[in-house]
Amino acid sequence: MTDILDRTHESLADPSAVARAWLADFEAALVSGDLDAAVELFAETSFWRDLVAFTWNIKTVEGRDGVADLLAAVADQAQAQAFELAEPATAAGGVIEAWIRFETRVGRGDGHLRLKDGKAWTLLTTLTELKGFEEPLGHRRPMGAEHGVDPNRRTWREKREDEARMLGYETQPYVLIVGGGQGGIALGARLRHLGVPTLIVDAHDRPGDAWRKRYKSLCLHDPVWYDHLPYLDFPKSWPVFAPKDKIGDWLEMYTRVMELNYWSRTRALRARFDESAGEWTVVVDRDGQEVVLQPRHLVMATGMSGKPNRPNFKGMERFKGEQQHSSEHPGPDAYAGKKVVVIGANNSAHDICAALWEAGADVTMVQRSSTHIVKSDSLMELGLGDLYSERALAAGVTTKKADMIFASLPYRIMHEFQIPIYDAIRERDADFYAQLEKAGFMLDFGADGSGLFLKYLRRGSGYYIDVGASQLIIDGKVGLRSGVGVDEITETGVRLTSGEELPADLIVYATGYGSMNGWAADLISQEVADRVGKVWGLGSDTPKDPGPWEGEQRNMWKPTAQPNLWFHGGNLHQSRHYSQYLSLQLKARYEGLETPVYGLQPVHHLS
Repeated sequence: MTDILDRTHESLADPSAVARAWLADFEAALVSGDLDAAVELFAETSFWRDLVAFTWNIKTVEGRDGVADLLAAVADQAQAQAFELAEPATAAGGVIEAWIRFETRVGRGDGHLRLKDGKAWTLLTTLTELKGFEEPLGHRRPMGAEHGVDPNRRTWREKREDEARMLGYETQPYVLIVGGGQGGIALGARLRHLGVPTLIVDAHDRPGDAWRKRYKSLCLHDPVWYDHLPYLDFPKSWPVFAPKDKIGDWLEMYTRVMELNYWSRTRALRARFDESAGEWTVVVDRDGQEVVLQPRHLVMATGMSGKPNRPNFKGMERFKGEQQHSSEHPGPDAYAGKKVVVIGANNSAHDICAALWEAGADVTMVQRSSTHIVKSDSLMELGLGDLYSERALAAGVTTKKADMIFASLPYRIMHEFQIPIYDAIRERDADFYAQLEKAGFMLDFGADGSGLFLKYLRRGSGYYIDVGASQLIIDGKVGLRSGVGVDEITETGVRLTSGEELPADLIVYATGYGSMNGWAADLISQEVADRVGKVWGLGSDTPKDPGPWEGEQRNMWKPTAQPNLWFHGGNLHQSRHYSQYLSLQLKARYEGLETPVYGLQPVHHLS
């Protein structure tokens, strides 16, 4: 084995040579079965994040002990080889960064490597495609037209109509996706390209209605470059922040052009898994008719913000006005001149308060705990601009590369990269934050100052991307009661723990959403929900994300403790990026490939 450390000092001017040498030594160690030598190529403090390529899981291991354990379990099965640079490596701040390609026994992969003093600090490996089952893209695209003559010719439309008529009745889907929002649609498109028979069921009237039916003022708070769906980017003229109805129309169009089998007005009623047969029996109500489906795999794509947390405050049953969870709020039009109390202080609460104020309502926000706020333009410039923006594209950072850069940062150390960004934002917007605090608003920047993204990954709540509502609070146009709880709901309003009563014609409970395994409890059983455990969060031991440390999102996009049950969702970025890895796991099983799972996540919390 060559001495990479010496070559590092000799070749600082050529980081590609150092990276190639590391890859060559890593491959040689794997091929020869010298796992101790492979482990020695990693720094004592190091992180290997694998997205399905080696582990058939989404898994991060830490340190040489973690690498040794992973390799001992998977090296023989993976048979990794053909490691090479995908482009020239770079060096900055004593760190060499390299984009890599490699192969395993069954697939091809891409990855990213960071070297410090010749040793691997971070390694990302991702499965890109399965050998022999590649997507029909580029030079493999279908012909479409069938030249020649055929008296039994059937057109594309006729074939699609036949498929739609038979699937779920004469033929069964291999994968049933419950939930037809962006998550279900993105995964459905991936599986369609991979030739896996898939059916999506959704209770709404049309694809996209999950967006259309939300409150009137809802817009994406993430920019367009962050939000593309697989295979088909938004047009170059698409607005930076798209309104909800425009997103809904795009999703509806996408289901058609991607040829997805999508049943609208279909509600999943109950499901049961037959372990001996390895298949599910799922009863659905399709537009008033019960249909029994028998998929092998069941994917819950009902949204990580899909199951409302409905509070149970004393006295709710006696309130004489209207009460709504934020997910049910229709918009502000009917409430001009009305008194409204919004309980909650995160994204939905702010959006709803702003829209109600614009419509002429007298609105008060009740903030029970602190909230992280970041101004949209500051987030765009300092938080996302290097990865998802026109500036990033001009620098050669495509959406795929941006996704991979973000994925290459292990969650254990991500806060180290985020804290300086939010320190800069805090300094840049110091006057704004001072005015908010003067108005009585309780601010935070996360448990460790790491800001928005870590709050989202850890708990999926507790923040607001400011697009104008904060100024209404600063100016006193939206009332604020902070640092208080709700004592009870009276006939005419909300009594706070301070003793004050806020009169109300409408109460909006912007109280967030529960764990996705709650959907499994409703559809399958509480026993299965408990077997799977809490969905989402990292185990960071911060508020609403209890330890121990998990290292990856709990139960998302990977095998769970319940065989053949999967969870998929998140924002548009996650729906796009992680649908690739979930679809490849399902495709491998569909084709009968061996998929030994390394590091199945233990269950520490039920919800």
